[in-house]
Amino acid sequence: MLSQTPSSPLQVKTLLNLSHDIYIDNPLKVVHLLLSNFPNYMKGSCLYDVLHDLLIHGIFSVDGNLWTIQCKIASHEFNTKSLKHFISNIVNSKISNHLIIYLSKICDKNRVIDLQNMLQKFGFDNICNVALGTDPACLYLENMNHTRSMSGLSFAKCFDDTVDICSSRLMSPLSLVWKMKRFFNIGYEKLFKQVTEEINKYAIEIIELKKAKSDVVKDGDLLSRFVSSSANIEFHNVEHKRRFLRDIVINFILAGRDNTSLALTWFFWLISGHLKKLHYLHAALSESMQLFPSVPINLRLTVDDEVLPDGFLVRKGWFANYSAYAMEFKPERWLDGDGVFQPSYQFRFPMFHCGPSMCLGKEMAYVQMKSVVAAVMYEFEVVVVNGGATAKKMMNPPYILSLVLKMKGRLAVRLHKRQR
Repeated sequence: MLSQTPSSPLQVKTLLNLSHDIYIDNPLKVVHLLLSNFPNYMKGSCLYDVLHDLLIHGIFSVDGNLWTIQCKIASHEFNTKSLKHFISNIVNSKISNHLIIYLSKICDKNRVIDLQNMLQKFGFDNICNVALGTDPACLYLENMNHTRSMSGLSFAKCFDDTVDICSSRLMSPLSLVWKMKRFFNIGYEKLFKQVTEEINKYAIEIIELKKAKSDVVKDGDLLSRFVSSSANIEFHNVEHKRRFLRDIVINFILAGRDNTSLALTWFFWLISGHLKKLHYLHAALSESMQLFPSVPINLRLTVDDEVLPDGFLVRKGWFANYSAYAMEFKPERWLDGDGVFQPSYQFRFPMFHCGPSMCLGKEMAYVQMKSVVAAVMYEFEVVVVNGGATAKKMMNPPYILSLVLKMKGRLAVRLHKRQR
């Protein structure tokens, strides 16, 4: 539909005109939305209501001063060489000691594996190591066939449930329905309350262990760094600081939990049908994310009436969204005449957002994705059971629209060890 309105935003009105949405795909307008007039477009009540029970006052659900404080703390840490080395070491260790061993056993048994599910487990293990300094070992425990209850696995299951329920909230045509269920504590809202309590309990226990250490920053993980860097921030009391730390790390776990694993899922599906077109890894990963952005919904609420650069009037209270989609798999668009990767103008490639809200974990995500793809493709030939992406399938890709862009069902693959 956006291709039919290249010069003006696409306008969408919901049932009974309860909300008014615009969708844009012009880079100049994206610049206006995410940079030039950034203060006029906030996350707003829609996303806040949906995510608040999980994210509370974390960086991905708030605006204004709370967002600024957390962004400054986090951006400082993400720009340190020590964190970059820490993340790289975690990713490489998990790949060598868990992922490749697990996949080798699958390959030896000639089993069909759900690659999407496996990558999600691997991704959750990684982000928990990076954010909390703990390893839920979801992939390892599945490989070892553990049956006893594990707090890490319970934590992972709770996150699965919360994301699914938040997605149901977001897709509900009437928010009043899920809000009434929450008020009366019935249905999936009752489950949501239970699992968020478990998430909070798990996170608080780890926070207290970190705070008890004399030199916590040596641990290297994000929580340890935030405990140290927040020492000079004035809090109302101990509980206020505990909640602040809980909010910031839970937000980063949510952000890192699915984004890289889903980007890798779509990548393997795409290259299965386009192997001859795959020239450079960074280009192909970037292209797959442009085709299937892990976060497909990027709502912003307009604070005041204003006019876009093309003269289009946007009213206060309207929702503004931007499109990051491309319509064909063409990694060559990312390469110069010498075949060298060239980063795209950020407002043409807003998969990691742009401007002040640029994703702090962008470099971390690329490190993990390139490391996983290089290691897996070096050891195995990945064969998608149904043949993977084709031009025909690309016209109606198997996705589920939610908070994140999951593949419908599973990505069934067989692995064959490469002969050297």
